[in-house]
Amino acid sequence: MVTHTSSYRIGYAETDQMGYMHHSNYIKYYERARWELFRSMGISYKSLEESGYMLPVVDLQCKYLIPAFYDDEIKIETTLIKIKGPRLYFTYTIYNLKKQAINTAETTVAFIHKESRKPCAPPDLFMQQIVKLSIN
Repeated sequence: MVTHTSSYRIGYAETDQMGYMHHSNYIKYYERARWELFRSMGISYKSLEESGYMLPVVDLQCKYLIPAFYDDEIKIETTLIKIKGPRLYFTYTIYNLKKQAINTAETTVAFIHKESRKPCAPPDLFMQQIVKLSIN
């Protein structure tokens, strides 16, 4: 549906004693890349929260293929592949500068009302942006 590529550099504090990026940090990068995809659509997470919505992660799966190291520049290709009811399904592939896939992942997030914490349909503004991008 919608794809965006983000670039980041791995910081020293994100690595472990072996010099590899620690496995827990991949999840932080997925989060950042997902919101950069939204931002590329003209929607910020802050504006969604201010409108009364939240998007918790309800499922996460990832595969570590080869390590990433301190000071490596990585590119994350994030794709919103499907919307079903309140759920949004994303895929990610993280590449090093040699264009080798170092990690792949899938997440599912769900729109919920901020106050009630109950699942809800995506807001109209969000869906209008999806339709607009799908047409172009």
